Order: sequence, then structure tokens, then C-alpha cells
Amino acid sequence: MKRPNFLFIMTDTQATNMVGCYSGKPLNTQNIDSLAAEGIRFNSAYTCSPVCTPARAGLFTGIYANQSGPWTNNVAPGKNISTMGRYFKDAGYHTCYIGKWHLESLPTGFNYWEIVPGQGDYYNPDFITQDNDTVQKHGYITNLITDDAIDWMENKRDESKPFCLLIHHKAIHRNWMADTCNLALYEDKTFPLPDNFFDDYEGRPAAAAQEMSIVKDMDMIYDLKMLCPDKDSRLKSLYQKFLGRMDEGQRAAWDKFYGPVIDDFYKQNLSGKELADWKFQRYMRDYMKTVKSLDDNVGRVLDYLEKKGLLDNTLVVYTSDQGFYMGEHGWFDKRFMYEESMRTPLIMRMPKGFDRRGDITEMVQNIDYAPTFLELAGAPVPADIQGVSLLPLLKGEQPKDWRNALYYHFYEYPAEHMVKRHYGIRTERYKLIHFYNDINWWELYDMQADPTEMHNLYGQKEYEPVVKELKEQMLKLQEQYNDPVRFSPERDKE
Repeated sequence: MKRPNFLFIMTDTQATNMVGCYSGKPLNTQNIDSLAAEGIRFNSAYTCSPVCTPARAGLFTGIYANQSGPWTNNVAPGKNISTMGRYFKDAGYHTCYIGKWHLESLPTGFNYWEIVPGQGDYYNPDFITQDNDTVQKHGYITNLITDDAIDWMENKRDESKPFCLLIHHKAIHRNWMADTCNLALYEDKTFPLPDNFFDDYEGRPAAAAQEMSIVKDMDMIYDLKMLCPDKDSRLKSLYQKFLGRMDEGQRAAWDKFYGPVIDDFYKQNLSGKELADWKFQRYMRDYMKTVKSLDDNVGRVLDYLEKKGLLDNTLVVYTSDQGFYMGEHGWFDKRFMYEESMRTPLIMRMPKGFDRRGDITEMVQNIDYAPTFLELAGAPVPADIQGVSLLPLLKGEQPKDWRNALYYHFYEYPAEHMVKRHYGIRTERYKLIHFYNDINWWELYDMQADPTEMHNLYGQKEYEPVVKELKEQMLKLQEQYNDPVRFSPERDKE
């Protein structure tokens, strides 16, 4: 079989339940949904770490972030760490990276690259080029990243070689600034509040201590765009900086839409549950408008591949670096090991010759992507890669020795949103979490009986055998991935 091309589309902090093919709801994600309809949907795909840099490091390298270096944001991978770009280039592929990088370094191993600094800006963003120049481009970032990716395929790639193209979007990262053409969308739609939106966090002190509440912590101006001369907020100046990047026409369209919304909001003078619901609706609408641009641009790339006769020999992958809370537990953001931030969308449209379609239920993790792609490319898989190739699953096989548990570790505390450090294990039935450092608290959830993770079962006598088995299993995973935390109170304080 001819070696396939690879098109790897990754979004930022995309909630699985905000994709139509996962939620079963009409969410205007037709192009993403079509990928799933024509290919494979993974129902149990998870990130190994719930913040941008560690998650991306795991994905690019195939090893846990504690091994590659970036255990948290703002930490670069080790100098001797190779990434997917290098592996594919060495295997004879023409390689390209466009979009968000966020690894506190410049890309290596790619024939061509162009990245946004840090998180990037939604409007008229800067791009760092291979010449180490920073250039500002005019337009909306999701469109611009797609423009550059299509331009590379059309004008810059070496057509004598198979290609590996990574399109990594800034969207849907906070603060969810939609393209001007989509500002009016979803304004007539009312999103139902999650059943646990007003969670009281009984039996979960770490959950109670966070600073990611829609009601308490969501910024009225930065997050919800309620800019007013006589109103202030912690992040007002940052939002004004974002607005300052707009040209006259973009700003006029922005103000035309948000002006009446702002006036109406302050006129209502809402409080209590009415204010909470208003904030939730504003958040959901802005988030979905930003998703709409992603979906449109996925469609643009697919149309290009089909037009050029490349689609049948290209593996198209769609995923996100981690999930996101859409009001569950009353939250926005990510970080916790609870399902909404740990689980990610993962969709693959296979090249011709692969007959597998439909759903894959086995548990997979983002460290599995690198070995999978390398094996499909006929390239050697380095011995230090900790992930497992998904190729047997993609072929329709059901390996008897497939993993039955996943490991997760969040290190970033104290920091933004104040989520306690924790690690844990997720099996098909249970999830065990240990919060540590300035706290010593365990949580156990029966994911079948309690999929929204509301009832901590840890400490109940009837679950002691389950806890014992899970701790033994987790210790093995910590040793396997060389994570130094070993249930030691002294080590846990590190």
C-alpha cells in the first residue's frame, strides 16, 4: 500500500459534548460529524495531562510530560527530546506545522513551520516564521491558519514525497472571540443548565477550593464581553488589548452586535440564579460561535483534499489537547481529572484500504498518537515512546492485552484557577483520584452508577477491596511511566 499522507487537525480545549457526533445534538458541526460518519469515532479517548503544554508534549513525543520536560505550562521540552516532526522527516515525509505550538520553544524537525506566539490572538494575529521573523496577518485566526495550511499544500510541499501536515488551532481557547460573520448565531438558542451546575461539592474539598466557577470567577468583561466605561474587572485591560488588534470594520461589527447586549444586560440588573443562567448562556453561545468557525475550516480542508485527489490516501485526524467544562459542576476551564476535561474528541478518517468504520470503545490516550502514525507511515517507533500504537484497533482487531487503565497527573498548583495537584487512575468501571501537596484527599467514583462524578465513595467499607486493587494498579502505572509520586506523604509535598 502506498504510504499515506497525514493531516492532523487539533483544537484547543474542545468539550466532547459540544461536537454533534458525540452529543447527538444538532450543534452545527456538520464537517466534523462527517469525518466520524466516514471514519472512526473513539469514544474513550483521554488526555494524559489537562493543560496545554503538557498535553501537547505528550502528543508530539509519545511520552508523559514528566519524562519529556514540560510538566506544566511555560516549561520547554528537554533538549534531547524528539517530536513527531523529526520522526516523520527522517522517514522521508515532507513535514509542515501551522498554528498554535505552545511548547516554549521553536518547532524542530519540520520542513516548514509557522506558529503563533503563546496562545495567539483571535483577530489580526502575529505569526512567528521559520526565519524567526514575527509578522502580523490580517483576519480571523482560524481562517488564517487554514489559509496557510492550504497554501502550503498547494504551493510549498514537495509532491514527490508523502506529507505530514499538522494544523493546530488556537480556538476554542478562552476567551471565545467569534468571527464577525458568526456573531449573531445561537442568540435565539437556550442551552439547558447541566443537572450539577449548582454543585455544592459535598465530600470533595478540592472541588470546592477551585477558582473556575462560572458564577464566581468568570470575568464579566474578559470572558463575557460586557465592556462598559464605568465598570471594571480583573481582566478588563487584557480584553481591551484584544479589541485593540481589530481594524475599524471588525471593531464596528463587534460593537454593533455587543452594544445592545451590553445595554440590555446592565439594564436588567440581574442577580442570583438569574445572573448565573445569563452568564452560562452567554458563555455557551460565544463558545459555539467559535466552534462554528472551526467546523467551517475543517470543511475547507476536506474540500481541498477531495478536489486535489488526495483524500483517499490521507489519514485525517481530528482531536483536541484536552476537554473543557461547559457548566458541569458549575465550571468553565479544565485541569480536574473529572471526565469533562480528561476526555477528548478523537476522530479518524482512514485512507483507502482500511475498511474499519464506526466506534472504538477501548481506552486510548494522546501518547498513543505518535506510535500509531509512525507505524502507519512504516517508520520505526523509538524505544522510549510510552504510548501504544492504535493500529490493531484501526484494523478492527480486539487485542486481548489492551490496556485496562489510564494514568493522569496534574501538577500546576498553586496557579491560575487554583486546582489542587492530583494524580489518578481511570479504569472502565472506576476512577480513583489523590489530591496532594497542601491537601491529602482521596476520591473514588463508580463511573457506571455515577458518570457525573458527584458521589465520592472513598472511605466506604464496601469499596475497600476496590480501592486496594486500584492503588496497586496505579502504583504499577506510576512505575511504568516513571512518575516519582509513590503515595509518600513527604514526596507528595514536592
